Amino acid sequence: MIIQIYEIQTPEEANRCIDLGVDHIGSVLLSGQDWKQPNILEVVKLTRQSRSKSSIIPLFNDFDTLSKILDYYQPDFIHFCESLVDECGKETNLTQYIELQHTIKERFPDVKIIRSVPIPMSGAGRGFPTLSIAEKLEQASDFFLTDTWLGKEPVEGFIGITGILCDQQIAKELVEWSKIPVILAGGLSPDNVYEALEYIVPAGVDSCTLTNALDNNGIPVRFQKDFERVEKFVNETRRIKNMTAERIKALEQEIEDLKEQLADRELALPAHSIRPHQIMIIEELEDKIEAKENELKRILK
Repeated sequence: MIIQIYEIQTPEEANRCIDLGVDHIGSVLLSGQDWKQPNILEVVKLTRQSRSKSSIIPLFNDFDTLSKILDYYQPDFIHFCESLVDECGKETNLTQYIELQHTIKERFPDVKIIRSVPIPMSGAGRGFPTLSIAEKLEQASDFFLTDTWLGKEPVEGFIGITGILCDQQIAKELVEWSKIPVILAGGLSPDNVYEALEYIVPAGVDSCTLTNALDNNGIPVRFQKDFERVEKFVNETRRIKNMTAERIKALEQEIEDLKEQLADRELALPAHSIRPHQIMIIEELEDKIEAKENELKRILK
C-alpha cells in the first residue's frame, strides 16, 4: 500500500516523512519561470538516499521547461494534474497531454508518470467522464491519482488541494477498471482514510490539504505539514494494510475450500441421469469461486 504525502518543500519535512515511512514524497513547482528551488532539490536528494521515492508536480506543462526540471531534479515521478474537463465537467481535448506524456516517456524513460484523473464530489458525478479520460491516458501513464473536481478549482486549470472527498463510487469504479495502479486522493484525512481504503481498495493513498497545519481560523496552511496528522494518516493506512494481508490469506483459503467442494461434487456426479439440482449446486460453487477470485485480484492489483 503506497503512502504519498504532498507539498513537502523543505529537507526538514522530507526527513520527517522518511522517518515515518512515507513511500512517495511530493513537492510542487509553482512557476515555470522560477523552477530552480534549492530546497526542493535537497528534498529529492534526501529521498534518493532512502527507501522513499520523490515526486514533483509542475503547475505548468511547457515541454522545454519540463525537460530542464527533469534533468535538474531527476525525480522518480513527475505528476501532472491539469483539470482535463471544462467548468461544466465536459471532457476537453486530451491530445496535447497524451502527446506530452509520451514524449516525456521517450526522453526520460527512468521517470514514471502519475496522472491525476478528475472525479466530482459525491452526488455530482452522473455522466462525469472519469473513465473516458482514464482510458485515453492509460497507455501514457504509470499511475493514476484520483482528485476532486469542483468546477472552480483553488488553482485555476489544475485539480487538487480542495480538502473535499471525491465521489467514492466513481473512485472505486476507476480502481476496478484500471490496468495501472490507482492512488486514491481527494479529501483524505487521518479520520477517513481507513474507511475509504476499506471500501475502494486502491494501490495507495495520498494526502495534502488535510495533513497540513491549521491557522488560527482552522484553515489549512499550504506548504506546512502537521506531522501529528501525517503520522496518524500513516498509521491508519498501515492498519488497513495489515487487515488487507489478513483478508488475502482468508480469501486464498476460502477459494481453496470451495475448489475442493467443487471437485468432490463433480466426482460424485453419476455417469448418467444428472439431476438439475446437482448442476445448480456446481454452478453456485463456480460462481462463488469466481467472485472470490475477482475480489482477490482487485486487492492484489
